[in-house]
Amino acid sequence: MELPVVVQQALGDNAPGVSFRNVTQIDARHRLRMVLLSDSDGNLQAICRREDLLDLEALNKALGRDLRMMQRREQVRVRQKAGLQQLPALPSLTGWPTVVDVRVDQLDAVALESGEQDLGLVMPGEDFRRLTVKAGRQDFAVEASEISVNVDNHAADRDQLHSAIKKFTGLRIQQRLEDTLELPPLPETAQRIIHLRVNPNAVMGDLVDVVESDPSLAAQVVSWASSSFYAAAGQVRSVHDAVSRVLGFDLVMNLAMGLALGRALKHPKDHPDGYVDYWQQAIWQAQSAGILASMMPRGQRPLFGLAYLAGLLHNFGHLVLAQVFPPHFCLVCRSLEVNPDIDSSVIEHHLLGITREQIAAQLMENWGMPDEVNLAIRYQKNPSYQGPCSVYARLLWLGRQLLTERGIALGAGGEVPQAIYDELGLDKQAVEEQFDELVSRKDSIMAMAGMMNPSV
Repeated sequence: MELPVVVQQALGDNAPGVSFRNVTQIDARHRLRMVLLSDSDGNLQAICRREDLLDLEALNKALGRDLRMMQRREQVRVRQKAGLQQLPALPSLTGWPTVVDVRVDQLDAVALESGEQDLGLVMPGEDFRRLTVKAGRQDFAVEASEISVNVDNHAADRDQLHSAIKKFTGLRIQQRLEDTLELPPLPETAQRIIHLRVNPNAVMGDLVDVVESDPSLAAQVVSWASSSFYAAAGQVRSVHDAVSRVLGFDLVMNLAMGLALGRALKHPKDHPDGYVDYWQQAIWQAQSAGILASMMPRGQRPLFGLAYLAGLLHNFGHLVLAQVFPPHFCLVCRSLEVNPDIDSSVIEHHLLGITREQIAAQLMENWGMPDEVNLAIRYQKNPSYQGPCSVYARLLWLGRQLLTERGIALGAGGEVPQAIYDELGLDKQAVEEQFDELVSRKDSIMAMAGMMNPSV
C-alpha cells in the first residue's frame, strides 16, 4: 500500500525505510500514539507508547503548563487539513512543538497507527529518533500493566479509601465513613423504597404513595412512562397509571430508587469530554442489564429489578468521587480524555489510590442497599469474579462491552470471550441483535436520560 503524500512529506528521507504492516501483529509495546494537547500557551503533541497511561499531571509539572486534551472539533479540523482519518505519531504533520516520552527512545522499532484498519507505519527506532530529534524528551507515561488495581479484594476497600483520603487531606480518619466523607444519609424516599422491597405484603398502592409524596419524582416517573421508548397507548395521567398500565411495580420501584440516589449528590459540572453524561450512562447500562437478564435461561436468570437497578447505579461512584476528591476530580476527567483506551479504574487508582467502583460499593453498604447491587457495582470491571452475586456483576461487564463496541462512549472496552456467553447461558447472535436494536433507539435513550436529570 502506498503512503499518503502528506505522510511521505512528514517522513522526508526516512520514507524508503518505512513499510505498511498489520500493527496488531506487532508487540503492543512498540505501537505509538500521539495525543494533541493545548492550553493558553498554545498547542503541543505528546507521543508515548500506545498502551501506556499518559500522566497529564506529571507532564504539566515538568513543563510548567496547564495542558488538556484539545477540543474534539479542533482535532477533527487538524485531521481534515492533513487529509487523514488518524494522525500517526509524526511531529512534522502539524509542525507543533512535540514532547516524546523517554520510554519511546528505548524501542528498537516503532509502529505508528495510520487510521487504515489494522495497518500502520513500521520503522526502526533509530529512524524515529532521527525524525523526532528536535522534540523534547520527558518522563510522563506509566506502564498501565504495572498499576495494580484492586479488582477482587472487597475487604481491603475501606482501608484503601481511608489511605486515599489521608493522602489528599491529611486528616485522621476516626469517624464513620459517611461522616468522614461528609456524604448525606440515605434519602428518605430511598429508605421507604427499601422497606417496600423487603415487605412481602407491599402492594402497588404503597409504591404509588411513596412516589407521589415527592412531586418532582412523581413528575419524572410519569414523564418516563410517557416516553416514546414505551409507546404507551393513550396518555399517562398519573403515577398509578404509569405503574399499572406501562412500567409495572418492579421497574417503577427501581427507577424511583435510582432517581432518589442520583439526586442525593450534587452532579459535577465537569466531566470527561467525549463521554456520555451520568444519566445517559445510567440508562444505557440499566436497559442493557435488563435485556441480558431477561435473555438468560429461567433457571439461571437473576432478578430483573435488581439487575436493572445495578445498571442504573453502576456509575454512582462518579458522583461520589466528585464530592470526596473535588480538587482532584478535574484531573481524573482530563486523564480520562487523554487515555481513552485505558479503563477508568486504572487511571483512578494511579491518581487517587482508589476507584469509583470501590468507593461507591462502600457507600452502598453503609446505606443498606441489597448485596446484589453492592457487589455488582464493586466487581463490574472484573469479568473473572466468582463470588456472591457474580451474575449481576457479569451482566454489567458484558453490557458495557457490547455498548462500547457499538459506539456508546462509556470508556475503554474490550473483546468478549465466548466463555462469558456460555457461562450466562446466552446466545451470542441473539444478544448482538438485541443490542443492535437497543442502540438504534439512541434518541429515545437520550430523551429518557434528559427526564432523569435533576437540573431539568
